[in-house]
Amino acid sequence: MTDDLAYTSAAELAALIARRAVSPVEVVDAVLGHIERAQPALNAFITVCGQEARAAAKGAEAAVMRGDTLGPLHGVPFAVKDLVNTKGVRTTFGSVALAENVPSADSPAVARLKVAGAILVGKTTTPEFGHKCFTEAPLFGRTANPWDLSRTCGGSSGGAAAAVADIEGALGFPLVVKPASQGSALGVKFARTSDQLPGAMVGAFSYDDKILIERYVKGRDLAVSVLSGPADPSAPAADPGLQSSARRRTGDTQPGGAQPFALPVVEAVPREEDFYDYESRYEIGMTTFVCPADLGADTTARAQELALEVYELFGCHGVARVDLMLDADGDSLWVLETNAVPGLTETSLLPQAADAAGIGFDELTARVLASAWTR
Repeated sequence: MTDDLAYTSAAELAALIARRAVSPVEVVDAVLGHIERAQPALNAFITVCGQEARAAAKGAEAAVMRGDTLGPLHGVPFAVKDLVNTKGVRTTFGSVALAENVPSADSPAVARLKVAGAILVGKTTTPEFGHKCFTEAPLFGRTANPWDLSRTCGGSSGGAAAAVADIEGALGFPLVVKPASQGSALGVKFARTSDQLPGAMVGAFSYDDKILIERYVKGRDLAVSVLSGPADPSAPAADPGLQSSARRRTGDTQPGGAQPFALPVVEAVPREEDFYDYESRYEIGMTTFVCPADLGADTTARAQELALEVYELFGCHGVARVDLMLDADGDSLWVLETNAVPGLTETSLLPQAADAAGIGFDELTARVLASAWTR
């Protein structure tokens, strides 16, 4: 988890810190650790504020534990180009002449970030006074391109660009790029190489102003639908073995007496591609669906349990589908996404799972409507 924190969005980090899921100290250590590993090859930073950042992170952690009112970026690390003044931290403008320049005040942008709770971790490289289109200067040398260390990273924000582009070092290729919202695999692209990444990002950005870039997990596409219904004696009884461990312990139910339970697992097997994209999902004949999926009893139980935990974590109600990947070794299950409004078409997975559980389409629809009515 620590290495992944270095590639988690600012909004997600702030939310995790606010609810005490992670500590600002963990986050700052993860980012500084990655900088330390990448710096010898990339030379993306002129100054790294390790000691100061760790001290600020401890203060941020104490504020969280005291229950203080937190800023929107509380505990989130940030770096700025070395053309921007930072109080108490040298700002060289990439020039030997200003190698020891330490401003007495922050620039307005940095000051606002700090007021919001963000923590400065370093100053990224820039050509001298930002005047060249590639990033090198006598003060610090040359900043490399993460895709090809023999090439330039451009300029004048070469250090910032190299730091961001080092995503390959953490995730590797191939990558999955998709909009942060939407559904039905809209905008999901598969980048097998760095050359394909820009196009995949443009495609995803056409559906949302935020995108996700994820490590590709080679394995089996699984879907676990979770269904709940009113506490009606005539409704099919949920198998207690498919209810989450948390609900079995507490006996909790959702409004109206609904008890969520997992339906049989569905596996999607694309026939022509190794990637389950929009076309594979909706063009009839492009994908074979296996339900129940041919999994061992233990793997099936783990997939259903995980789906139920995600369903409850996200506060879903009535029905949802949790999409998973089972890695090629068959050991690890990865959560891809949760669909709170799963489809009901002839290629949709929820009706197939319900049918395998003995719940016909009419009854499935009635249960979903009844659950919505009780909310």
